[in-house]
Amino acid sequence: MNLTDLRVEAWDRLDPVHRDFFAGGAGEERTLRANEAAFDSYRILPRVLRGGGERDLRTPLLGGTLSMPVLVSPTAFHRLAHPEGEVGCARAVAAAGTVLVLSMAATTPIEAVAAAPGGDGPPLRFWFQLYPQPDLGFTESLVRRAEAAGARALVVTVDSPVFGRRERDLRNGFLDLPPELCCENMRDPETGRVRDIVLDPDLGWAQVDWLRATTRLPVVLKGVLHPADARLAVAHGVDAVWVSNHGGRQLDGAAAAVDALPAVVAAVEGRIPVLLDGGIRRGSDVLTALALGAVAVGVGRPVLWGLAARGGAGVGQVLDLFRADLARVMTLAGAVRPADLGPDLLTRAVPG
Repeated sequence: MNLTDLRVEAWDRLDPVHRDFFAGGAGEERTLRANEAAFDSYRILPRVLRGGGERDLRTPLLGGTLSMPVLVSPTAFHRLAHPEGEVGCARAVAAAGTVLVLSMAATTPIEAVAAAPGGDGPPLRFWFQLYPQPDLGFTESLVRRAEAAGARALVVTVDSPVFGRRERDLRNGFLDLPPELCCENMRDPETGRVRDIVLDPDLGWAQVDWLRATTRLPVVLKGVLHPADARLAVAHGVDAVWVSNHGGRQLDGAAAAVDALPAVVAAVEGRIPVLLDGGIRRGSDVLTALALGAVAVGVGRPVLWGLAARGGAGVGQVLDLFRADLARVMTLAGAVRPADLGPDLLTRAVPG
């Protein structure tokens, strides 16, 4: 019936330690909870007698067109959730006609994920998520691999100069992958050795400028919450910003993503697209984010629930649920296409 049903099924199938890794957040998980709860503060003011026939969910973004304004956020270690892993996810995303943002911490190499759909079906459209490594030579090799495999953008995660304190993982002793799995994209092309992902506390705008000079792919900054950083992103020639708090997994106490969205949208003044993830669970959440100025939203944990419950078929079900639910709530709100959605369709709930 809905994502909650898939989550229950996934919980029954997952190793409890791995379930906590996927579900958990940093610290006391205040931001994790706030991401979903923040959507409850918005109410939809629907328009009526608008007609318009079938909803058109197609969304232009970074030189392509998504079948709907919902894409798959980068999440690590898909083969912990299901043996099909990133390959099963990629096939479902290709069939849905949207974009997979492939994690640098994938348990399947870029090249295998890009080739996964195969056959006569639509090819996978994917972006590659990147933590710039202090070793810029290795970082450049990752960029070249992503380019060669057909990535259409680079998504730079900028909210992680260090790892957040994820207390569920610490209590469970989950410090590494099982021996049969690894971060395949971190395998050194010369030695075959798998490198550790190194988070860089010195990460700054110089690395962003270096990346812009290194690739012709669009560069998206993921993890922007402050409007001043959004303005700097525009000044540094970034192609899009992604409002996110890393699913509540980094800075506990950070603002809920949807609460930070309007100020970021105002800061960029329409010069570049704004995306959002964090707490998106239903079509009404997607509508709210789009009405507040996001061009598209990313979903992470729901995709992992579908994958854990039913493999790639479950991911397809998650995307189908979002598509149908968004079309339904847009119809009920009197909107034909995403561009029709604006802040006039929202009001704030009265506390208490």
